[in-house]
Amino acid sequence: MNRHRLDRFDAARRSLRGGRRSVLGSRSVAGQVLFLQVVVAVLLIVAAVVALVLQARHDSEQDAQNRSLATAAAFAHAPGTVAALRSPDPTAALQPRMADAGRESGVDFMTVTAPDGTRHADTDPALIGTVTTGIERAAAGEAFTEIFEGAPSDAARAIVPVRGPDGSVIGLVGAGVQIENVGNAVDRQLPMLLASAAAALALATASAALVSRRLRRQTHGIGPEEMTRMYEHHDAVLHAVREGVLIVGGDDRLMLANDEARRLLELPQDADGRPVADLGLDLDIAGLLVSDRAVTDEVHLAGDRLLAISMRPTAPYGGSSGNVATLRDTTELRALAGTAEVARERLKILYEAGVRIGTTLDVVRTAEELSRVAVPRFADFVTVELPDAVLHGDEPSTAPTVMRRAALTGIRADHPFQAVGDVIHFVAHATPMAAAMASGHAALEADLTVADAWRSQDRAGADHALAYGVHSLITAPLQGSGVLLGMVNFWRSERPDPFEEEDLTFAEELAARAAVAIDNARRFTREHRMAETLQRSLLPHVLPSQSAVDIAYRYLPAQARVGGDWFDVIPLPGARVALVVGDVVGHGLHAAATMGRLRTAVHNFSTLDLPPDELLTRLDELVSRIDQDEPGGDGEGTTGATCLYAIYDPVSGQCSMSTAGHLSPALVHPDGTVEFVEMPVAPPLGLGVLPMEAAEVHLPEGSRLVLYTDGLVEHRHRDIDAGLDALRGVLSAHADSAPEDICEAVMDTMLPTTRRDDIALLVARTRLLDPARIATWDVPRDPAAVAPVRNACSHQLEEWGLEEVGFTTELVLSELITNAIRYGSEPIHVRLLYERTLVCEVSDGSSTSPHVRRAATTDEGGRGLFLVAQLATRWGTRYTPTGKVIWTEQSLTDGQLAAEALLEM
Repeated sequence: MNRHRLDRFDAARRSLRGGRRSVLGSRSVAGQVLFLQVVVAVLLIVAAVVALVLQARHDSEQDAQNRSLATAAAFAHAPGTVAALRSPDPTAALQPRMADAGRESGVDFMTVTAPDGTRHADTDPALIGTVTTGIERAAAGEAFTEIFEGAPSDAARAIVPVRGPDGSVIGLVGAGVQIENVGNAVDRQLPMLLASAAAALALATASAALVSRRLRRQTHGIGPEEMTRMYEHHDAVLHAVREGVLIVGGDDRLMLANDEARRLLELPQDADGRPVADLGLDLDIAGLLVSDRAVTDEVHLAGDRLLAISMRPTAPYGGSSGNVATLRDTTELRALAGTAEVARERLKILYEAGVRIGTTLDVVRTAEELSRVAVPRFADFVTVELPDAVLHGDEPSTAPTVMRRAALTGIRADHPFQAVGDVIHFVAHATPMAAAMASGHAALEADLTVADAWRSQDRAGADHALAYGVHSLITAPLQGSGVLLGMVNFWRSERPDPFEEEDLTFAEELAARAAVAIDNARRFTREHRMAETLQRSLLPHVLPSQSAVDIAYRYLPAQARVGGDWFDVIPLPGARVALVVGDVVGHGLHAAATMGRLRTAVHNFSTLDLPPDELLTRLDELVSRIDQDEPGGDGEGTTGATCLYAIYDPVSGQCSMSTAGHLSPALVHPDGTVEFVEMPVAPPLGLGVLPMEAAEVHLPEGSRLVLYTDGLVEHRHRDIDAGLDALRGVLSAHADSAPEDICEAVMDTMLPTTRRDDIALLVARTRLLDPARIATWDVPRDPAAVAPVRNACSHQLEEWGLEEVGFTTELVLSELITNAIRYGSEPIHVRLLYERTLVCEVSDGSSTSPHVRRAATTDEGGRGLFLVAQLATRWGTRYTPTGKVIWTEQSLTDGQLAAEALLEM
C-alpha cells in the first residue's frame, strides 16, 4: 500500500493493458459493464418485443376464438335455426341468413352442418355438401373453440351444437377467423412495439453510460484482470500477510485492518469505522496513527510486543486523505538480533585475542593480555593463576595445588581479590577450579551466593568478594601440550546477568587460545633462561687484577632472545691490558655458544701477545674455518660477528686497537671533549676480504675509553647516528665521573624501553705507570756487560725495597741477557717494571724465539730457560716491529721461596 507497491501495481496494470487479446479483454471494467448493460438491455427489449408480439398474437387468436364462439352460439340459438334444420331443404332456409350473420359478426366464415359434418350452409357456397372434420366434440353436445389447421384454411374457429326440442343435437354451427387475418392485426401493432423498444434501448444505453462513467472514475479505468488481482491482493493483505496493515481515514477513523494488525493490536471485531481513539490502543501508537508524520520502523511497545511501525499518507495514492501504517512484530527479531550481536561480539573478542594475546614471549605479559581481552565485554574481572614452574619456563610435573596470581584486570581499580604475586591454594575438592582441573573443561558457578564449595576454600576472601558484589564465575583450565599450565577465572559483579551454559564454550575457546600463547612463552622462557645462563657463564664473572685501567661494565641480555654480545678484560705482559668487545650474529643458544667460542679464541690468541690487527686476522680465519666445518647448520653461522680489540700500555700511554666491523670506541679526554676514534675500516669476521689494520692512539692519564655494542645506540625507534649523538651527550655531561657512574648514566639515558638486542658496555679510565717504577738499560753485545747490568738491577731493586727477590732476579736477568748477547742481535735493552709484580724484559733485534728443552746429563747448555721458568711466575716472548722481547713476571711475596727451591735443585 505504499508508494513502492503502487508503482509495482501501475506497472502490472500497464502490462495487463498491453497484453489484451479478446474483445472483452480490450475494455476496462467500466467499458465492459457498459457493453454488458447494452447487450442485456437489447436482449431484454428483444425478449419484451417478442413477448408482446406473441402476447398480441395470442390475444388476437383468443379474441378471434371468442368472437367466433359468440357468432356461432348466437346463430345456433337464433329463432328459426332449429326449424330451418328440420325443414326439407335446410340449405335454402339457412344460406341467406348465414350470409347476413357473417357480414354483421365480423368473422371470416360461418358454416352449418349436420351432426355428421355435412355442410348445409356456408359463407363459401362452393363448400356446401362437403364434410368438415374435427367436429366430434360438438356432435357430442359440447361447444368448443380451437385453432384449426387444415382445409380450406387455418383459422380460429368455434363449433356450437344446435339442439332440438328433445335436447338432441340436430346440427352444428361453426364460425371462425382466418389466421392470416389474426396476424395482420398483430402486424398493425408491431411498429408501435418497435418504437417503444427503440426508446427503451436508448434510455437503457444512456443510463448504462452514466453508470459506466461513474464506475470508470471510481476504478481508474482498470481492467477485469487487474480488478481480480486487486481483489486477490486485498484478500491476501487482509488474511495472508504476516505484517499488520492499517488504513486510517482523514476523519481519524479506522477504515481497514487486516488480520495480523488485529492480532498485534488486539483490536475488537467491530473496529472498522470506529475512531482510532476508541480502540483502546496505546497512547503513543494511537497518536502516531492519527498524526500526519511519515515514519519508518519506529519502535513502539504494545503490551508485551515491540512493534516496528512505518506510516505514509494515502493521498495522492489512495484517494482521500488518510494514513496507511504497517506493523511488524520485532520482539523475536530483537531477541534474535541480540543473540546475533552477542555471537558477533564473541567472535570479535576471539579475533582480538588472536591478535593481542602472545605479542611478546613473556609468560606474565601473556597472562596480562589474556585478562585484558575479556574485560569488560565478557567479564567484570579476570584473574590468571600460573604455577611457579610455568613462570620460570618449566613444565609442571603434576597437577599443581598451589599457583601464583600472574594477572588481574577489572573494570575498577579496587577489587576484592588477592593481589598479583600472591600464592593461591587449591585445597578444596568440590570447587569450580578443582572441577575444571579434573575434567579439563571450563566449570560454571552461576550463583556464588549458594556456592558452598567455593566458599569453603577461602571463607574470608569469599565473603569479601560477595560483599563487593561478585556473583558469578566461570573458571577454565589453561592447557598446552596436554599439560595444565594454569587457570583463568572470569568474574561478574557489576553486570547483573550471571554466566550461562552458553558462555562455557566461549570461555574454553578463549582459554585455549591463551594457553597456546602461554605455552609458547613458557618454552621461550626456558630457552631464554638456558641461553642467558650459558651466556653469563661464558662472560667474565670477576674482572682480573691489573693496574693499567679502572674498569666498569654493564651487560644486559635482550628481553626477547639472548644474543651474542660479549666483552673481556685480559691482562697482558708488561703491565698492559687488552680490552675486548664483540657481537655475534643471531640469538639464542647458538649465539651464546658461538660467543663463548670466540671469547676463548681471543684468550688463546692473546697469550701469543699478538698485536690487535694480527689477532683479529687469526680470529677472522678461525671464524671462516668454523663456518666451513658446519655446512649443515641451522642457518645461524658465525660469519658476520664483529669484534674490537684494543691493547693499552700504561708505560707509554699508547693504545693500539683494531676492529672487525665493530663500532668505533668513544674517547673522553680529561678536558671533557668526546670523540669517536677513527678506525681503519674492516669487514666483520669471517669475510676475509680486506686485511686488518690497527690504529695507534695516545691516551692521556685519566682518559675514558668507552667500548659498546650496537644494541646501546641503535634500535627500531632510533637510528645509529642519533644514538651516537645521544651517547656523546651523555659522556660529555659525565666526563669527570668515575667509570661506574658513567655506566649508570649511560644506561639510564640510552637504555631502550624494549631491548631487542643485547647491550654490552665497557668503560676504562686510563692510568700511567709511575716513571719511578720504571728502569731501563742499554746492553752492549759483550758478555762482559752482563755483570754491570746485573749489579745495576740489584741496586734498583734495593731502591724499590725488593731485596727479597734480588737474588732470583739476578739469576733470571743473567740468563736472559746472556742469551740475547749470544743468540740475538743489537740493540739489546733491559727494562724493569715495578707493578703488581716485578716484570723483567730483555729485548734484542732478532726474531728467533727461544724455547725450553730438556738438557741431557752431558749437555753443557740448554738449562737456562728451564732455570728461568722455575724461578719466574710466568715468562714468554712477544715480537715487536724491531725484534722480540723475552719477559718474566715474578711475585713480590714468594722470592725467598723461589731461592730456596733453587738451592734444593
